[in-house]
Amino acid sequence: MIQEYQLRVLPEQAASEQHIKQYVSREKGLDIRTIHAVRVLKRSIDARQRTIYVNLKVQVFIDETPTEEEFVRTEYRNVEGKPQVVVVGAGPGGLFAALRLIELGLRPVVVERGKNVRDRKTDLARISREHKVAPESNYSFGEGGAGAYSDGKLYTRSKKRGSVDKILNVFCQHGASTSILIDAHPHIGTDKLPRVIENMRNTILACGGEVHFQTRMDALLIKDNKVAGIETNTGKTFHGPVILATGHSARDVYRWLYANGVTIEPKGIAVGVRLEHPSMLIDQIQYHNKNGRGKYLPAAEYSFVQQVEGRGVYSFCMCPGGFVVPAASGPHQLVVNGMSPSNRGTKWSNSGMVVELRPEDLLLPDLQLQECETIQGSAEAQTEELIARSGKLPEGSVHTLAVMHFQEKLEQLCWQQGNMRQTAPSQRMADFINRKISYDLPDTSYSPGLVSSPLHFWMPKFISSRLSRGFQLFGKSSHGFLTNEAVMIAVETRTSAPIRIVRDNETLQHVTVEGLFPCGEGAGYAGGIVSAGVDGERCADAVATYLQK
Repeated sequence: MIQEYQLRVLPEQAASEQHIKQYVSREKGLDIRTIHAVRVLKRSIDARQRTIYVNLKVQVFIDETPTEEEFVRTEYRNVEGKPQVVVVGAGPGGLFAALRLIELGLRPVVVERGKNVRDRKTDLARISREHKVAPESNYSFGEGGAGAYSDGKLYTRSKKRGSVDKILNVFCQHGASTSILIDAHPHIGTDKLPRVIENMRNTILACGGEVHFQTRMDALLIKDNKVAGIETNTGKTFHGPVILATGHSARDVYRWLYANGVTIEPKGIAVGVRLEHPSMLIDQIQYHNKNGRGKYLPAAEYSFVQQVEGRGVYSFCMCPGGFVVPAASGPHQLVVNGMSPSNRGTKWSNSGMVVELRPEDLLLPDLQLQECETIQGSAEAQTEELIARSGKLPEGSVHTLAVMHFQEKLEQLCWQQGNMRQTAPSQRMADFINRKISYDLPDTSYSPGLVSSPLHFWMPKFISSRLSRGFQLFGKSSHGFLTNEAVMIAVETRTSAPIRIVRDNETLQHVTVEGLFPCGEGAGYAGGIVSAGVDGERCADAVATYLQK
């Protein structure tokens, strides 16, 4: 017999199967000798009160043993000789699109501008060690996309739970821990996700698909408003309908689309900093205990959101027990992001702290950045040239590339404030509130190093004033959070794509170019690993429908 129970237990009671067995036996009046196994289905932590509880949904196997796997397997068939679909990008959107195409009997050809997930590690190390960013191999570009080496969190607010569960099960099938099916905020970890990604690639290859690394799409092949394939930097062309899953940092793709009349539109983003606290302090605050999390609780998470002068100010991509990493994707940029290993065991916790920015906000005078020297031949200069060529816009309108251009300018300004290296301009949190220079900075996880900088002075007032007010409000609701033990590390700009590649809501095809399927976070339709994976599967389904016509 199998029984399901909802339990509310102390952390030490949830720590092992044996402890849960003992609790169930005592509370439900069962003979512990008849309980052959306990399987946890869902787990969440309730830290709202001083006594911390763990909420569990469990299956109890009474006088029988579990025979089924803890995850649902997907069957992948051989697709050699089947109709071909080009998938541009091997991030979560592209990988899940490719796997779903195989399920549907279509043959994916995946092209990825960066290196495979293992070879990327050498280039990532050079960013910290030598302050050199490889334009095609960095925290944004390469197999696995931005998520591969920037945390592996799988939490999503998506309401399509069936699709989300499918994504999590596919991850488990390829080597992820089944704990991601259980936890309220699932997390694979930066140290374990690369192996899972490699296994997904191997499934694609074993089924007859193709994966091409260091192969950048340079152009779509379009004739009579219909996509026939892509051209690449290697000289090879690949033919078939195209799922475009290039991620939120492929600015050259946005420029090409704009220059060639493929409909795109500006999209809002959020901009701010990475805020890093000692993890012990966050544990003390969140768990209401001066001793921190203790033996049985994980590193504490937090989530803050406030409205300040009509715009959201909120925490983003919180990384308990993690690192802050240099996430630029080209020269003359300084961008930071966060990640956590699977054990979330470092002595720091960080989160993006960002301000909502809408396209129309760029018309405001306090969002005009300080002038900084334009780097000849840089991506920023290319954007300015495209904007100049487009002619004068009607008064009060925002250029299609304006949000992206703002991102680039702010990243370049930050790079210059960081001494034209990957050393990040930083300021203690309370000093920022009080508009004071930080004469020293705390220890940090950010390996390229920090440099003291008056963020309150050079960041746009639209952002800095709202961040300051947001921090004060967060400090009131969470005593001890606003402290000079925390350091702000600039600048966080890659929260989402600055462009939306416009597609039809029903067919998921581009609104004017037939056979083009904009996909995932880079197209403006997702916001993380799981939602990008869900969108990748939806795009694969849409391509199958398109090919059946």
